[in-house]
Amino acid sequence: MNSSNQNQPVPRTIGFLGALGIGVGAMVGGGILALAGVGFAATGPSAILAFVLNGIIALITALSFAEMAAANPQSGGTYNYAKKALALQMAFGVGWVVWFASLVAAVLYALGFGAFAHFALLQIPAGSYEWLLHSGFMPVILALGALGYYAFKLSRTTGSGGMVVNVGKMLVFAILIAGGLAVLFQTPFTHVAQSLDPFFSEGFSGLLAAMGYTFIALQGFDLIGSAAGEIKDPERNIPKAMVATILVGLAVYIPLLFVVMTVGMQPGEFIADVSAAYPETVVAIAAENYLGAFGFWLVMIAGIFSMLSALQANLFAASRVSLKMANDRTLSHHLSYIDPKHGTPVTSVWVTCGIVALLVIILPDVAAAGAASSLIFLITFALAHMVMILMRKRSYKESETFRVPYFPALPIIGMAACVGLALFQAVAEPAAGLISLFWLLIGSLLFVSFFVKRAKAVDASEEALDPDLVRLRGLSPLVLLPIRNPANAESMVFVADALAPPVVGRVLLLSIIVTDEDKDQVHNRLSNSQEVTLHALLASFDSKIRPDTLTTIAEHPWEEIERVIKVHRCRSVLLGLSDLNDLETHQNLEQLVKRVKCDVVVFRQPHSGWRITEAKKVLIPVTGADSHDTLRARIAATLWRTSQPEITFLQILPANTSIEIQQKTRKNLSRFAGRIIPGETKSEIVLSDQIKEELIRHAAEHDLVIMGLGKPGPAGKVFGHIALSLAAETNTGLIYISKN
Repeated sequence: MNSSNQNQPVPRTIGFLGALGIGVGAMVGGGILALAGVGFAATGPSAILAFVLNGIIALITALSFAEMAAANPQSGGTYNYAKKALALQMAFGVGWVVWFASLVAAVLYALGFGAFAHFALLQIPAGSYEWLLHSGFMPVILALGALGYYAFKLSRTTGSGGMVVNVGKMLVFAILIAGGLAVLFQTPFTHVAQSLDPFFSEGFSGLLAAMGYTFIALQGFDLIGSAAGEIKDPERNIPKAMVATILVGLAVYIPLLFVVMTVGMQPGEFIADVSAAYPETVVAIAAENYLGAFGFWLVMIAGIFSMLSALQANLFAASRVSLKMANDRTLSHHLSYIDPKHGTPVTSVWVTCGIVALLVIILPDVAAAGAASSLIFLITFALAHMVMILMRKRSYKESETFRVPYFPALPIIGMAACVGLALFQAVAEPAAGLISLFWLLIGSLLFVSFFVKRAKAVDASEEALDPDLVRLRGLSPLVLLPIRNPANAESMVFVADALAPPVVGRVLLLSIIVTDEDKDQVHNRLSNSQEVTLHALLASFDSKIRPDTLTTIAEHPWEEIERVIKVHRCRSVLLGLSDLNDLETHQNLEQLVKRVKCDVVVFRQPHSGWRITEAKKVLIPVTGADSHDTLRARIAATLWRTSQPEITFLQILPANTSIEIQQKTRKNLSRFAGRIIPGETKSEIVLSDQIKEELIRHAAEHDLVIMGLGKPGPAGKVFGHIALSLAAETNTGLIYISKN
């Protein structure tokens, strides 16, 4: 059965305006209408300064996002960047909270739309249906209706920002601002001055409080990075769209806030007092004061448009984060399905909308959830700055894409500001921290229970296919390679290359000279050591790995290998053995595998001088999600990257296996093969109770077999009868992997 990577990339169809629409759709409108009153109540007129300062922090953060997204234009946003610079487990944690933040933001905007739409409907006479409009469930029903609409829409189109909704929303805000400025020019200066006094109603602490409460209103530019894999000319369009999103947001926020707190207040009214009494409707009250009923309805229309566009943008971003995580197997593979007709991640879209709908039903009062969303976004923004700093410092070549100026001062300032505001949110709203902790706990349990094994295998394959990934993570894995035969050095170094990725991986070439009283014998061994070291170094340079050489004199070679492993803390050891059935060799190898705390890879070449790149047909027996999947995936991916052989994944099932299990196993095996090897592979299911005979038969038809070994128990054998039989009855290349 032929299979290729089933997770086809989503086409790049979004231009600059579409990318800008994603950011503006999420940022402009919903946040300012929902949070302006909260900001004014916390600090009075200086809330406008809070928005300006938040805008500066957001702009600095957007620069870090822009550098990472332009250099790594794949969908997934912060999770995608974290996965390149952090360990797999930490990257999953970042992706999990980023997904949660977008989900909760979608809940807020769905309920916000329901509230605005419900209030607008109440102003219209409904006759005999009046009782229905006054139902307490009506806002939730309207919210669910909006979710259903966008679930259907986003499963069929890219949903790149909702241009019509954005244009309509911006037009309404322009009218509100222009009307307010027109009234402002006719307003006595004394009234304006009185509206701004006192500017800091609660002092500096009030200003900080307003910044913490309202920062979420500047969220939205980051969602552009979540769709980076679908944006055309990402190196140019992503940085421009992110910066433009913030500038557009501030261009709306600052004048709107100014007219609300000046001409929007009646003589004798103070913005902080009105906002404290009516935090959710203060903008509508202000608009009605200077534009009459027309202004009130403009705010209602703007609110409906804003909530809808922000809802769409967050659903879009959340579905792309879950799509990327599913492709990496840190979430269920079902979420990675791409609809062949529309080119959209339809399963991810429906699951995302389903979770949001469930939260809307369960948590209609989402004040604490909103605070948790703000807290998580601040944490992820701080992490984004940290990841960008790590990626810049670990890069060994100058990038030609966008770069943050004044590095590292700007990212450090942005990271400190985000951490400070996050700490304020955690103290001011303890429920936010508890909700975040609960979500992290659920994610950790799911990851450890279901996803970690497959995710590690996929991650290892990606490291092998893209060595820069290991470099960006700051890893420098050390592989011990004892060498004896000059003719086999090239193939041995090739396998070491798979275990220690180029540029960052390190290989320790070990030559052991066994002591002997015969000086001539010692001289011959020294000469052989020099020759084999030379061949291994030449092969290492060709593979672009950084070899270290070590020559030691010892009485017992196996004990010396064990000693070097412990002293140098090797991650893995690669052994080349010609005769696994030799009793002494077998016993020494068994003891070594059981005693060392590193991975052991045993490579049997069919004949001296054989090159592994000559292998045209490679067989990989699979028994499930095993502990050695990571090493097997790394070696297979490196081999495919180098010579593109025909790779067959084989799984043997009992002869009486049902049709249903066969079909499920075949699908899982094909999917696993497609994730490990990006090119075309073969996956084969064989029904037989004679496992050893089947493996020997298939191995004889291939040039190389890559096979995992059992876990070394206290009394069990690492090399079972199947592994020994393959070595004895076939003349093919063998790579045995023991994961410790």
